[in-house]
Amino acid sequence: MLNLGVLGLGEGRSTMSAALNSSKVNLKTICDRNEELCKQRSKEFQFFNYTTKYEDMLNDPEIDIIAIYTPDHLHADHIKQALLANKHVVCTKPLIDDLSKAKELLDLQQKTGKKVFVGQSSRFFEPAKRQRKDFEAGLIGDLITVESHYNADHRWFLEKPWALESAFKWLYGGLSHPVDFIRWYLPEVEEVMGYGMISSNGKTAGLKNEDTMHFIFRAADGRIARVSGSYTGPIQPAQRDSGMSVVLRGTLGASQADYHELRYAITDKTGEEKIVQWGDKTIKYYFRFEGQSHHAGEYQNYLEYFADSITNNTTAYPDLKEGIGTIALLQAMDKSLKTGMPVKVSDFLKAHNL
Repeated sequence: MLNLGVLGLGEGRSTMSAALNSSKVNLKTICDRNEELCKQRSKEFQFFNYTTKYEDMLNDPEIDIIAIYTPDHLHADHIKQALLANKHVVCTKPLIDDLSKAKELLDLQQKTGKKVFVGQSSRFFEPAKRQRKDFEAGLIGDLITVESHYNADHRWFLEKPWALESAFKWLYGGLSHPVDFIRWYLPEVEEVMGYGMISSNGKTAGLKNEDTMHFIFRAADGRIARVSGSYTGPIQPAQRDSGMSVVLRGTLGASQADYHELRYAITDKTGEEKIVQWGDKTIKYYFRFEGQSHHAGEYQNYLEYFADSITNNTTAYPDLKEGIGTIALLQAMDKSLKTGMPVKVSDFLKAHNL
């Protein structure tokens, strides 16, 4: 088993549950600068090996992997420190918030030989896993286009003071999930065009950046995709429309994976139509805490996938390079919102010598 240290115990709560229930990863130490949160998590999980100093985990020779769940602007430095300490790294999305730090991380990873994996959890949810398996098995033929959305009634979120700061953007905090689905199936997106706005609800609350967005992507081979997101208004009943969904349209069939409903549908190359839903046992595996606020099952799936990649010396995706590409795409999307014009992703990679 590989030993894990968890940095950041807000989102890291799911990772604690994942590691404590895994046969491939052993939770060694947890860390947060807020000691009260350390004590809270220790009591919750009856796991008492905590520290408030990141250096304690970095200097522990028994720890193989550092899992990072700190604020976005700290990710690059925390990844760098972990690599310098000869640790493999899992980092939550978005990977980094500044491409100027990307080349240093790529060079450092190559020098150390350690693996960096982006915890893009949505790929590891049961319907998304099934959709990918069916796609790779050729059940819908060659891919024509991808459509994905993430719509959520997050009006409650507007009560958080930091959500109204200029630094907060739903583009990164919400839309990065369906954007990752697009990258999964169309990794070579070269141009993006999008429009966005702040809804009347967002304006009333004092939101500084767009809460409603629609984008079109064009890949290097000419295929196109679209992504949409809205975050400050009511949504449809779950029986009618999932909050997050990804649709693949192929030459011989089509499929759709829904989140959070554990629902999947496919029309395969034989013309058979099938709808799959998973029961209580699977629901309890994925959603272990109150409501659906945390989804620890996905974290366990991706931790074990990453552990297997270390054991077998394979690449776990999204890796550091793919994660950086997604950040470049998100920054191109951000520029398109501001200019109302198509933007090439390569412009951002070239600007940072990537």
